[in-house]
Amino acid sequence: MNRKQFLAGMAAALLAGSAQAQEELPIAPAVDSKTPRDPNKGPVTNLPLPRYVSLKGREGNVRRGPGMTHRIDWVFTTAGMPLRITAEYDRWRRVEDYQGMGGWMQFNLLSGSRSVLITQDMAEFRDNPDGASRVSFQAEVGVIGKLLECSADWCRVNAGGEKGWILKSALWGVDPGEIID
Repeated sequence: MNRKQFLAGMAAALLAGSAQAQEELPIAPAVDSKTPRDPNKGPVTNLPLPRYVSLKGREGNVRRGPGMTHRIDWVFTTAGMPLRITAEYDRWRRVEDYQGMGGWMQFNLLSGSRSVLITQDMAEFRDNPDGASRVSFQAEVGVIGKLLECSADWCRVNAGGEKGWILKSALWGVDPGEIID
């Protein structure tokens, strides 16, 4: 027997065995190979939704939908402004500000650097995360600061070059209970 005859015989045996195996085994139902997507994670980045970011530059167009053909509804004009991402589509992120106003922005206009907005008038920043600690400085409503770290109830923030601890309840841009090292 030469190689060609051997290969032909093997192929015939495999086909016959395959046909016999199909007759003996029941056909399994088709299984969807896709695992269900986690609704708490973005379909593009697989990062948590919602999550906080900040405006990278001095201005960013906010569009009605995820694409350049959609109308610009307004423009965010404060560098470092904290924003919350609530959805993702391709290179677009649906964001909202502290008032809940938002729309779609290109992802390259956003930074992963965290910032917060002071929501309490004359908010007190303290030396330590303790209500009895000395007040080191105060900030007005609307001041934006860089988020440095957070414990369960307090966050350390750099606001205008001054660093201090402030209650989370006086901030927008961090979730209650969120811990940041």
